[in-house]
Order: sequence, then C-alpha cells, then structure tokens
Amino acid sequence: MPTTWMDTLMRQSRRVGSFPYPHQAAFLLDNPVRRLLANPGRLADALELTGTETVLELGPGPGFFSIEVAGRLPSGRLELFDIQPEMLDKARRKLDRFGHRNVGFHSGDAGAGLPFPDDTFDVAFSVSVIGEVPDKAGCLRSLARVVKPGGSLVFLESFPDPDRLSAPELRELAEPAGFSFRDSAGTIWQDIVRFDRFGG
Repeated sequence: MPTTWMDTLMRQSRRVGSFPYPHQAAFLLDNPVRRLLANPGRLADALELTGTETVLELGPGPGFFSIEVAGRLPSGRLELFDIQPEMLDKARRKLDRFGHRNVGFHSGDAGAGLPFPDDTFDVAFSVSVIGEVPDKAGCLRSLARVVKPGGSLVFLESFPDPDRLSAPELRELAEPAGFSFRDSAGTIWQDIVRFDRFGG
C-alpha cells in the first residue's frame, strides 16, 4: 500500500537511535502544540543565565529553543552545533528574523569531537538529542573538554521522543566524563537534568 511523504517522515522519525531527526520534518518540532508542552522559557530558566555567558546548544534543530536563549544573552554568545547543515540553515533564518546576531553556527558529529577550544563554554545544553548520538560517551567527553570547570551541562528529555534518556541513564554517561549531578526536575512528559563540570 503506498504511503504519503508524511507517513514516511513520521515512521523514520520514530526509529530509535539510528540517525538524527530528519530535517525535512523540522516543522513538527516547531509548532504551537510543542510550545505548550515544552515551553522554551522553562528550559532557559534552568540555564540560570546572567546574560554574559558563552553558551553551547548541541542539536538545536530549527531553533525552537535557540530564540529564547539568544534573547537572554545581551552581552553573551550562543554557539549552535548540529550534525545537519540544513537544520542550522533553518535556525539561522529564524534567529535572523528575530534580530539575534550573537550566534555562531557549526556542523559536525558531536561524538567525533567539538570544534571549540578547551574551557570555552559557561553553559552547554541539549534537548532530546543525546539519545540519537551513536557515540554518546565520546560526545560527553567532548562536552567535558569544552565546558569550563564549574560550568554547567543541562539536558531536557521529553515524551514522545523514542530516544528519550532517563536521569539515571544521563548520570551514567555524564559522571564518568567529568560532570557531577546537580539535580533533576520534571514530569511524566519531560525531565530537565543538570550537571556541573568538575573543577569549579
């Protein structure tokens, strides 16, 4: 029986851990319903920004959370890193429309390393991405290298992401890499899990 392109995208997006969320389906990540369930302001609050930080967003997709975070960095900078250049293009257009110029765009495989000097970031965060990274341990080691001692790493994991990781699973990844667990808050729908980089 033939399927529509929407059926194909939805089926592909539900496969667990085999590849990143397809950029062709980015519109499903950026809609009013998701805004109700995953308020970007709540995640930005958890980052505890003062406005001067250098922040890394790992896997921004089309920029759903990037707009809120960039707006809270009047004297800081946000760097976006995504495996798909097409997603970065979507995020760039959105950030440009909102007048945010304090943003950098970088593409690559997070498990293979991040293209930033050691101790660059005050804060790093990721939303429903780490479960899709094939080399999760390598990704966490890279994050530990680029986050400053005393800096923070924040994950938001939410339903219905099929690759969603629990707080204990995130601890198993982050703690051996050099992060200490700070706290976890959430509901059956989503968790925000925060870590601190050793050495602060």
